[in-house]
Amino acid sequence: MTLHVTALVGGYGGRAVVDGVDLEVAAGEVVSVLGPSGSGKTTLLRMIAGLHPVDAGSVRLAGREVSAVPVHRRGMGLVPQEGALFPRRTVAANIAYGLIGVSARGAARHPEVRRLLALLQMQEFAERMPHELSGGQRQRVAVARALAPRPSAVLLDEPFNALDAALRTEVRDGVLALLRDAGVATLLITHDRAEAFAAADRTAVFAGGRVAQIDAAGVVYRHPVSAEVARSTGEVLAVPAAWAGGGVGFVSVRPGQVVTDAASPTRLPVRRVRDEGERIVLELTMPGGGEVAVAASPYLSGIRPGDEVGVRIDGSPIGVEA
Repeated sequence: MTLHVTALVGGYGGRAVVDGVDLEVAAGEVVSVLGPSGSGKTTLLRMIAGLHPVDAGSVRLAGREVSAVPVHRRGMGLVPQEGALFPRRTVAANIAYGLIGVSARGAARHPEVRRLLALLQMQEFAERMPHELSGGQRQRVAVARALAPRPSAVLLDEPFNALDAALRTEVRDGVLALLRDAGVATLLITHDRAEAFAAADRTAVFAGGRVAQIDAAGVVYRHPVSAEVARSTGEVLAVPAAWAGGGVGFVSVRPGQVVTDAASPTRLPVRRVRDEGERIVLELTMPGGGEVAVAASPYLSGIRPGDEVGVRIDGSPIGVEA
């Protein structure tokens, strides 16, 4: 079932934080909303969930207008930051919280609770309390609680931030695979560019209270529609146009487009050499200051700080102002 957000407006004290957002998330699709902290991403999520008033626009789920529908009747699940489990309820009772007519004592025996515990491989934790779980386990329980009422959409508000890097990727990928398999429309709020690109089918870049661009990660990264989108989705370098095939002035490229090339007449001084085992990384000094890190070819293994190496631009400039 598809989630449609149309011309959504809302904010605080007469100031629009969300200012005309259009967004669509299909069943089984994961869409990430990327933007800096304080940009209004969480306000957008709360408006969709029904936790913040909508000043204008609409929220529809499976074709049904839900903007004025109470939170518990919208058919949406919400996973806030750090899960926010009920500390005095067991794992099973937390999961069963949204199920009608299920007591805390009988939660572990309820078929839906048992199904979700099995899906998340947490059957043995049914009677444990939240403080007895690891961070990753608590997040799994929070997702199970959101899924228990069989929602058509799930809203994730940076739920993996509190986890260490290795666990974060494992938990995130497992949770999102579960949501895709269940055919749930999933909206993931994040300020982490790597997470937004790696986790989602499409990424919506949030800027100025609106979705400035939404597309697959590669398109948003390589073909940003504006300088603001370009900066939001990664570092931008200004390089002489001649490096990219000719012309005057400067053009914008991504750091990864600067590659070593022994035959190139463009030479840059090496500031530092990092041997990372699998690859060698050269930190090069750019014209006019600044640096760029370049993964070096094996033939450059003998390079030392102070040497110069040839570089060129791989591909076309990204098409925004330098």
